[in-house]
Amino acid sequence: MGSNAARPYSSSVTIALPPWLAFAVEWDHRYESDDDKMRLAIALSRLNVENETGGPFGAAVFELDTGRLVGIGVNSVVRLNSSTLHAEVVALMLAEQQLASFSLAAPGLPRHELVTSCEPCAMCLGATLWSGVKRLVCGATRSDATRLGFDEGPVFSASYEYLAHAGIEIAREVCRAEARAVLELYRSRSGPIYNP
Repeated sequence: MGSNAARPYSSSVTIALPPWLAFAVEWDHRYESDDDKMRLAIALSRLNVENETGGPFGAAVFELDTGRLVGIGVNSVVRLNSSTLHAEVVALMLAEQQLASFSLAAPGLPRHELVTSCEPCAMCLGATLWSGVKRLVCGATRSDATRLGFDEGPVFSASYEYLAHAGIEIAREVCRAEARAVLELYRSRSGPIYNP
């Protein structure tokens, strides 16, 4: 590693989605079912792998009652040099920015849900709780991700019980086979496993 003296300190962080995402999403489409919503998250994860712009994870935030898409995210850890830029976090951040609110449960806002191509890691479960979403929908499982070598951190049955107790409905293994296929695609391409 070189000296930090040669590199000026940056006082801002820019989070930008890969350019291909501008052509990958139909913002006016109403996503009616869990399968429809999950297939969008899976498509984002697959395109992220195929375009070599990040890890095999995609997520989207929807209005719970209307199916309106509010925010999207893909894993951007390696591309943007930040361990926190998991797909779920990016989708939540962009949805909150879109709504000009630090909480998706702020007064006057509709209820929202987070749909993610894989069960969240410990960090993303925390972000789910603090985001204000009222529902979490997951595709592939933790075991599917750990088979590739990803460390999901301290996630326990009690973690999901805590979310449920906080009023967050949880649906798991939605389109699991399709979501798991993207993980396998990533493995076949020798994508980096970026755990510390």
